[in-house]
Amino acid sequence: MKCPVCSAAMVEEDFGGVKVDVCRQGCKGIWFDWMELEKLDENNEGCGKALKEALNWQRVNDEGRPPVDCPKCGLPMHIHIYKSSKEINVDECYKCGGFFLDSGELKLIRDNTMTDEELEVYAESLMSDVPEFGKAQQDLVKMKRRNDAIRNYTRFLRASYYITGR
Repeated sequence: MKCPVCSAAMVEEDFGGVKVDVCRQGCKGIWFDWMELEKLDENNEGCGKALKEALNWQRVNDEGRPPVDCPKCGLPMHIHIYKSSKEINVDECYKCGGFFLDSGELKLIRDNTMTDEELEVYAESLMSDVPEFGKAQQDLVKMKRRNDAIRNYTRFLRASYYITGR
């Protein structure tokens, strides 16, 4: 496989039970097939010499470079912030589910993984920026109140009201 950034040949390496493709002779980028990145995105995951070396590479990321093509599918990859790190951009192929990380980005993802509480606060902040979300929440509260009122009003129509006295 050729590196999507520098076109150097990528080699397969074992990161502790997860085999990934590394651009060792070029830009030091890493290709993760579908679901592989999730197995290595936290500090306690993976092991071995190859992973340790990759975590020591300096970050090299040209923010101005155009989107790259997926080395598996050939389709343009989408650049977005990684799900558990609100600061690290990754390249993802929406067809095959693969990820390409530039040199040093795996370490940044692992070092900046959000806690469950931080994820919840971050998700809330994103959703609060969507005007329809607030209205949907208000509508949900109204529907719950209405359902509770109907359930309370019609409780005498249920057999359990007469049998148990509720």
